[in-house]
Amino acid sequence: MSIGEYHWYAVYTNPRAEKKTQALLIQRGFESYLPLLKVLKKWSDRKKWVEEPLFRSYLFVRVSEREYLDVLQVQGVVKYISFSGKAAIIREDQIDNIKLLLSSETELDISEHDFKKGEQVTIKAGPFLGLKGELIDLHNAKRFLVRFDQLGKSIVLNIPSVYLEPVF
Repeated sequence: MSIGEYHWYAVYTNPRAEKKTQALLIQRGFESYLPLLKVLKKWSDRKKWVEEPLFRSYLFVRVSEREYLDVLQVQGVVKYISFSGKAAIIREDQIDNIKLLLSSETELDISEHDFKKGEQVTIKAGPFLGLKGELIDLHNAKRFLVRFDQLGKSIVLNIPSVYLEPVF
């Protein structure tokens, strides 16, 4: 990377500080992008649409090598996301794809776990809370078909990925 060349990087922020950290980055003159997802939150007395980060504790910055270390001095930035000890460069088209997805009316499900076919999972929310089963298929990259043998039959359900967690 040359000194004048700009690249996108993902940075890890303090928990629940993504919006504040982005504001501080912009205030210091850095280009940043925080993908936000509109979510309907329900309380006992009301419902409200709120914007939440698509990726919790992550945001993106576009900087040159000269500015690279300055980003780490901004309050709320913990570190760059790195692989093999080197900060991962995020391709421009990946940032564009995130923007495109968020601009569409498509309902998105984000799971922190990269589920694999055949993996043992537990349902952590919804009417089937606590049931364990085998992930038998990935369907539409959003819904999962799960088999529950402990019920004595093979039952197949469409379950949102956010309802699942791996069995350890």
